[in-house]
Amino acid sequence: MNTKQPNTVEVESKIYLIRNLKVMLDFDLSELYQVPTMRLNQQVRRNIYRFPEDFMFTLTNQEVMHLKSQIVISSSRWGGRRKPPLAFTEQGIAMLSSVLNSRRAIEVNIAIMRTFVKLKTVLISNKELGKKITELESKYDGQFQLVFEAIREIVSHHAVPRKRIIGLEPPLHS
Repeated sequence: MNTKQPNTVEVESKIYLIRNLKVMLDFDLSELYQVPTMRLNQQVRRNIYRFPEDFMFTLTNQEVMHLKSQIVISSSRWGGRRKPPLAFTEQGIAMLSSVLNSRRAIEVNIAIMRTFVKLKTVLISNKELGKKITELESKYDGQFQLVFEAIREIVSHHAVPRKRIIGLEPPLHS
């Protein structure tokens, strides 16, 4: 049995965006906690009052089908899952360590919480970077607008240059 604490990259790879929420699925969590998925779900159902809908929810059939196309979820036709996976938000994951009540659960939760904090930090810095880029674009859009107007003015004054006539001009008839 592998007892090392999961690293940030390992945890990040198990975080999905479902219903615009960052969640982890029961089978990934059970792998990290090193307990069977059935046991994890059993403990959750025994303590369901600790898991309101904003902590945990069951995936819809459509969400399951989408996940099956993205990752490997075993098929019920060959003895795999018979129920849709449970998705746990950050708060639900924090609650899991209290219902699993093991040292491993606590260690894994610490690693998961650190990963969520890191993701939030990256998200915030990306938002700030995006805001700065937008500010720069709006600042320089005005300056470039002046340049384009100047170019248009120059071009309009120097419209098609007249061709010089080469040779003799025909005599004017009076």
